[in-house]
Amino acid sequence: MAIYQNILELIGNTPIIQTSRLDTGPCELFIKLESQNPGGSIKDRIGLSMIEEAEAAGKLKPGDTLVEGTAGNTGLALALVAAQKGYRLILVIPDKMSREKISNLKAMGAEVVLTRSDVAKGHPDYYQDYARRIAAQTDNAFFVNQFGNPSNPSAHEKNTGPEIWRQMDGRLDTIVLGVGSSGTVTGLSRYFARTAPELQLVLADPEGSILAEYINQGNLSEKSSSWLVEGIGEDFLPTISDFTRVSKAYAISDQESFTVGRDLLMKEGILGGSSSGTLLAAALRYCREQTEPKRVLTFACDTGNKYLSKMYNDLWLRDLGFLEAEQYGDLRDLIARPVSEHETITVLPDEPLANAYKRMKLYDVSQLPVLTQQGAIVGIIDESDILLAVVGNPDSFEHPVSSAMVRELKTVDVKASVESLMPLFEQGFVAIVKQGEKFLGLITRLDLLNYLRRSSALT
Repeated sequence: MAIYQNILELIGNTPIIQTSRLDTGPCELFIKLESQNPGGSIKDRIGLSMIEEAEAAGKLKPGDTLVEGTAGNTGLALALVAAQKGYRLILVIPDKMSREKISNLKAMGAEVVLTRSDVAKGHPDYYQDYARRIAAQTDNAFFVNQFGNPSNPSAHEKNTGPEIWRQMDGRLDTIVLGVGSSGTVTGLSRYFARTAPELQLVLADPEGSILAEYINQGNLSEKSSSWLVEGIGEDFLPTISDFTRVSKAYAISDQESFTVGRDLLMKEGILGGSSSGTLLAAALRYCREQTEPKRVLTFACDTGNKYLSKMYNDLWLRDLGFLEAEQYGDLRDLIARPVSEHETITVLPDEPLANAYKRMKLYDVSQLPVLTQQGAIVGIIDESDILLAVVGNPDSFEHPVSSAMVRELKTVDVKASVESLMPLFEQGFVAIVKQGEKFLGLITRLDLLNYLRRSSALT
């Protein structure tokens, strides 16, 4: 095996795996693992291409600042390359991006500016417009502009396309792909127009994006809606886009994307991101519609390590109503972490306060029920209780939880109305839900908000 001199040399030449446990109809389905790039996504290819071609053209010189608006993965790719080449990097990112991506970017030295994800192109807080404005106001700044940079599709025309054709031994009928900046679809279109003009390109698009309607019906809508899948889908046509060879598009819901993405891990052992779920869902639909055998390829666009707090988090999915859960028609439907499912984060009364603090930090909760070994609730402790106990005396972290917990409990019967929770919340309490003497779990203000949001989405 070769020894490489720089991490950037590992970009590209990603493996392809054939699926074996998914229902692909009469087709053979292959997945190109772009998640195996060193930055964890297909965007490593364009991050390197856009920077190196700018250097070659004299548009970028040592000490300059790179600025870009990104849904995350292009930012990670630019951070990888910028760190190796010594550039300062400022990234403007919509606020729907996963915490893992943001933490990763900051750890690689990027300066991250969060902006709104609920506004469209033309709004001053739209991430691309915001990035362009920062670039204009920053000395010696180069606005990367992945949506209008010809070096973006060039990376796929020169490298990704030939790589796929070589790996598949020239035997491929269809590629199912997504569109973010549109570099992949444009670059592959150009390559296969020359190499295999009969090869079909099929688009996987999140519901809410304008692209599926544009491909299938020819209508270019000026209004999009929001979606949770990251990195693909658009509310405008990028200037570098070329969809002339895309013959069909599938609009895939967030729920289907997350479900199929998790199936990919369970059945094929591939930990892909949310957009990988969208692409796989569209590829499976396409394969099952075929009446003749075809060889079909799609992508694991990035690694699921960036989405552990989202699509691989049962609590997050349940809050959004994407994960099937038993419905009781009472307050159990509002409990985010039910005791019956061993999801309630608890503490024993004789444990040190340090343990309660660590658990709050680890599980991102602000209060813990205090239970006996037998499961009876005897108290509740929150951040304020710990703070009051230890301020001025850090040694108090070793005192037992029982010394600081609140013993006056505000309980509510499981059959009580949702409206009965409000007086408790107005007094600053959380609702302790019980069924007789049995503790079922806590309901916080956020749990109630999530419940009301799910209810409104169903009506």
